[in-house]
Amino acid sequence: MNALIIFGLLLVLMLTGMPISISLGLTVLTFLFTMTQVPIESVALKLFTGIEKFEIMAIPFFILAGNFLTHGGVARRMINFASSMVGHWHGGLALAGVLACALFAAVSGSSPATVVAIGSIILPAMVKQGYPKRFGAGVITTSGALGILIPPSIVMVMYSVTTNTSVGALFMAGVIPGVMLAFLLGLTTWVLAKKHNYPRMPKATWAERFAAFRKSAWGLILIVIVMGGIYSGVFTPTEAAAMAAVYAFIIAVFVYKDLKLKQVGKVLLDSASMSAMLLYIITNAVLFSFLMTSENIPQEMAAWLTAQGLGKIAFLLVVNVLLLVAGNFMEPSSIVLIMAPILFPVAVALGIDPIHFGILIVVNMEVGMCHPPVGLNLYVASGITKMGISELTVAVMPWLLTMLGFLALITYVPQISLWLPHLVYGAPGG
Repeated sequence: MNALIIFGLLLVLMLTGMPISISLGLTVLTFLFTMTQVPIESVALKLFTGIEKFEIMAIPFFILAGNFLTHGGVARRMINFASSMVGHWHGGLALAGVLACALFAAVSGSSPATVVAIGSIILPAMVKQGYPKRFGAGVITTSGALGILIPPSIVMVMYSVTTNTSVGALFMAGVIPGVMLAFLLGLTTWVLAKKHNYPRMPKATWAERFAAFRKSAWGLILIVIVMGGIYSGVFTPTEAAAMAAVYAFIIAVFVYKDLKLKQVGKVLLDSASMSAMLLYIITNAVLFSFLMTSENIPQEMAAWLTAQGLGKIAFLLVVNVLLLVAGNFMEPSSIVLIMAPILFPVAVALGIDPIHFGILIVVNMEVGMCHPPVGLNLYVASGITKMGISELTVAVMPWLLTMLGFLALITYVPQISLWLPHLVYGAPGG
């Protein structure tokens, strides 16, 4: 009964158009102060201890690193390198977009940042070469979603914070699915480009490829620093995020010199406002999960779902449907922070690996970012392409279907996610 009241109240507040973070906070406070005897001091204490986690520090640092890279010409050099490698195939520039998105995802940790950084450069170039605008928009909107699957990923950090799962193991688990999805999106792009005979670029010589690689190497080294540092145990994911921010600042300002020192203040301010927004959502979500736990809702749901005789296969299917539906109304960070504490205990009770479950949630979030009405990537791409959301929805369809097929694969073949973390960390679950 309590669960119905809580979710009903949350739904009513969200339907008024109130931001999700405020809806969450108001739901919790209204319920706690009218229907329970929980003292106000414990709420304040939970607010403070909830975000006093070392892992959360990674979020502002990855946002800052992504912003320095977006403004610092790294994206342009990655596109040039990607074009030199795959530009001569069918749909060369579109394939270069997929590859550039995958490379940029590996240094930024954010999906909208990837769409903005790569899309704003490559989409005008594609239209100029004679590609239909719709095709270019479809490629970039969906490939940009790689930003939250290929580590480092802000969404993975949030899952880790809510479920106490190892961030390092999650980052490792994202590598193979990330590369696979990039390949499948590239394959879809190539098939469509070959069918419609879209333009190809002249084949680059190895000397041109090496020159393009050398120019983009400073950005690519960041992938080695972040993943290599975590992989070898030199530093934690949070320390890696701090290193990434400092390194991104140095290459943007002093190496590439695309970012002037006087512009640094604006980048810091933009990063601070985005971090504050995410931390505010996290704070309210922490309160929400505190309310859930104090009312025993996850345990009751776990018991109810187990009593229905749901096995692993049926449960994972239900989770996918639930998350895809949630993706219609909310953005990824909110979904992870609300759903993970509820679904996680059931997954553990059914013997599903926490790392595999985390990757499954992240892939669902990727799909959610590319379909209406709240697909964040659609709005970002709409801003770049000046296309309407309904037109973009049609444009992304072939790639979206590819992503749904990939989601089914990730759901029922856990080895894809778990092979690498097991190899690095040994025991299952990190």
